[in-house]
Amino acid sequence: MPRPERPLDTGDEPLTTFARDLRKLREAAGSPPYRQLARAAHYSATTLSDAAGGKTLPSLAVTLAYARACGGEPAEWEQRWRQTHALLTPAPAVNTAPDSVGDESLRPPYLGLSAFQATDADLFFGRGALVETLVDRIRRHRLVAVLGASGSGKSSLLHAGIASAGCRPVVTFTPGVFPIEECALHLAAFSGGSAPALRREFAGDPTTVHLRVRQTLADHPAGTELLLVVDQFEELFTLCADTSERQAFITALAHAATAPRSRVRVVLGVRSDFFVHCSRHAELQPALSIGQVLVGPMSPDELREAIVKPAAAVHCTVENALVARLVAEAANQPGPLPLVSHALLATWRRRQGMTLTVAGYEQTGGIRRALARTAEDVYAGFDLHQQTTAKQILLRLTAPGEGTEDTKRRVTRTELDDTPAVRAVLTALTTARLITVDHDTVEITHEALIRHWPRLREWLATDRETLHVHRQLTDDAAVWESHHRDPDTLYRGVRLARARELADTALTARERDFLKAGLAAETARTVASRRRSRLLRALVVVLAALLGVSTVASVAALRANDTVTAQRDTALAQQVAEEAVTLRLARPALAAQLALAAYRLRPTPRNRDALISAVAIPLVHVQEVDSVAFSPDGRLLATASADHRVWLWNLADAARPALLSMIGGHSDAVHAVAFDPTGKILATAGRDRTLRLWDLRDAAHPTPLAVLTGHRDSIYSLAYAPDGRTVATASYDHTVRLWDVRVPARPVELPTLTTHRRNVKAVAFGPDSRLLATGSDDHTVRLWDVGEPTRPVERSVLTGHDDLVVTVAFSRDGRFLASGGDDRTVRLWNTTNPTRPTVLSGHTDVVTSVAFSPDRRQLASASYDHSLRLWDIPNPNPTLSATLTGHTGAVESVTYSPDGHHLATGSDDHTALLWETDPDRAAARACAIAHPTITRQEWDSHFPGVSYQPPCRPGS
Repeated sequence: MPRPERPLDTGDEPLTTFARDLRKLREAAGSPPYRQLARAAHYSATTLSDAAGGKTLPSLAVTLAYARACGGEPAEWEQRWRQTHALLTPAPAVNTAPDSVGDESLRPPYLGLSAFQATDADLFFGRGALVETLVDRIRRHRLVAVLGASGSGKSSLLHAGIASAGCRPVVTFTPGVFPIEECALHLAAFSGGSAPALRREFAGDPTTVHLRVRQTLADHPAGTELLLVVDQFEELFTLCADTSERQAFITALAHAATAPRSRVRVVLGVRSDFFVHCSRHAELQPALSIGQVLVGPMSPDELREAIVKPAAAVHCTVENALVARLVAEAANQPGPLPLVSHALLATWRRRQGMTLTVAGYEQTGGIRRALARTAEDVYAGFDLHQQTTAKQILLRLTAPGEGTEDTKRRVTRTELDDTPAVRAVLTALTTARLITVDHDTVEITHEALIRHWPRLREWLATDRETLHVHRQLTDDAAVWESHHRDPDTLYRGVRLARARELADTALTARERDFLKAGLAAETARTVASRRRSRLLRALVVVLAALLGVSTVASVAALRANDTVTAQRDTALAQQVAEEAVTLRLARPALAAQLALAAYRLRPTPRNRDALISAVAIPLVHVQEVDSVAFSPDGRLLATASADHRVWLWNLADAARPALLSMIGGHSDAVHAVAFDPTGKILATAGRDRTLRLWDLRDAAHPTPLAVLTGHRDSIYSLAYAPDGRTVATASYDHTVRLWDVRVPARPVELPTLTTHRRNVKAVAFGPDSRLLATGSDDHTVRLWDVGEPTRPVERSVLTGHDDLVVTVAFSRDGRFLASGGDDRTVRLWNTTNPTRPTVLSGHTDVVTSVAFSPDRRQLASASYDHSLRLWDIPNPNPTLSATLTGHTGAVESVTYSPDGHHLATGSDDHTALLWETDPDRAAARACAIAHPTITRQEWDSHFPGVSYQPPCRPGS
């Protein structure tokens, strides 16, 4: 039998009387069970039961649904509801005198771009049914996600909607850059505790959040629970760059809601285009499935209520024609609410008496143009200097999207200069409600400004890559400042060259100081290099003088002359070759000619290496390049970056690589990339723990095929089996996972290899697809037989490395396996008897990547020491054949092109480099870019005493 309803309080209070009459209406209908009423009313049984519970006044929508389900008269019950609502709601104190029209002390009934807060609950209309749905979902589930497009009204629902429903107590905040800190700060304010202490506690153990809440609520009545509301949850992905803090915050929320005896319920407000980002975290799955509340467009009736009732609350009216027009323009449109509210606020300021009119609305420019017009009016009121300042501030307050819409970015007040122009611009933008200044932070009030102000959209579209560089500079300048201006954190090389291209007016004082310090350090290095050059030239002059003296000597002196000349040329060629490598970014044509001239003057191995280094082709990225891979036909190069993207380059003309497309599906740094044997499928993996497969049949427009999950920590590397049947991924979760990818759109997970005791960083298949090598932080390399991928067998454990193993690679014929790591060595194993490896020493830092040439005659090794070393290995005693320099940061990855003519490397200096492997081709490359030809003056400054001989004649 249905459970009887709770008895109502005695008395004639308006709320009790209203609930009693609802119950009488249900009794007159035959007392149908609430489950039966729910089917007729389209509200949950709990919502309908609470409507007649006498604790709170139900919304009008719920009341009318209840009445219809019980056979009541809707018009009568609407009147009853309004009478009760009026008795329960104190009349607002407003000035209704005729001259109050121009009195701006009258509270505006509309909030413009600002979201409704708890204090605005009396003006929050049109979302009654949604509020009921949310309250019901919170009652049923401990972890709830409120999803909706930008502008759908999520924030207003989470603030004013929850407040109007009487959910208490509530703690609401946004994640920001440091979500653990924000959580600690707001819970400390709620509990009266110490924010720094809570931050340390939550950072050390995120699972203690729910215990702190239980402690705070210990003196509250039994059953009291805290509602923890995290609005703009997408900031966790757009603003928080620390992956570990992001994961700790998610763990804290999920555990706080689901722990045994928890007294916390968690509600997340998430922009719908970040659903995929959230879905990658298993802890959020309950909120995204059974605990989901979708905030969709308002219906015409809901819009009408949201337009008319706020005006009525301050004794204003809205012309019926204006209501009809607004409903027609905004109903069922995505994200129109901020625009409607802004247009209504502008119209209210142009009201006639106490009436909002169509004429006033048309003066604002309407829904689509009112916001742009307001922004343009404010911008036009600035002088030229203030307009430039406004542009830089608004760009700084915007985070460019990566596969998502551009979003607003909250910044601290200290990130902006404290100048009269900045203060004037902030005041004007704040007065117009285009931005919000709160304590020590500044942000755009609503993303509708980003979408609907053409001028701002144009600014954002002009040079997005420059904006990325600027955002990175801002973050790095803050790191520099926090490390007490440590010189080791300054930019060098490509990063410095990219940053100096930023307009000086775009930078704050701190950013300018950071850039100037980097430039000063670079100048100091250049001066030191020139000082060495002057000393060498002085030596050359002395040698030349000795040479002059020797001309009057005997035949023996003539022989000495030859020796002195040779010594001069050798020293001079080596010095010029080194200078050429340092000049290749600033003056590539001159660098190429100097390197070639030095090599021809003295064709030593060092000068050959300098020539190859000087003509390496840079592929510039906005962040670190962690992995590189050639397609099987050599016509594509994939570069995986810390900017969450994989860049695809067209190498049809290897001398002029062209960016073909960018793949932006990952939510964090991409660590690994590999092509399948056909070149039609690309595999990518990274810090977001996912392996992704992409269809490259149209390489200019890659399409996703599959997202594979299962790893519990970052994926460091991956390998495609040569037969194309299997992919292996190595992870920080200490495992290697195998995947059957014969049907790329429907991969199948195979057994996991779990015998490594620490992070697994390296994985590689042998040429027969049967042998698999894995390298780990446990200092071992393990060999596996995966001929039957469903039954992998560990064959052997190779020991010998004294530190972490970072990279492994097989030779093309499978006879050799190379490995490298933190012990700064490369070890070369014979796979038929891998007990006594050959040790290759020479790197001065971690060996990050190894690769065999297609002809198996050479091995390349990359290192944190900024160098690339090539080893000749056809004989029993491998020898170092070349040392290539050119990167200004750690080299993270190296690979050979299928024809062996090129090497590709990726580095944390934000570049990938494409190298020629043959000095003759390098010389041809030098002449291809030797424009303009080196002048006699340039020649004499670098080759004093050597006759002018440009290495590349016109037409060569």
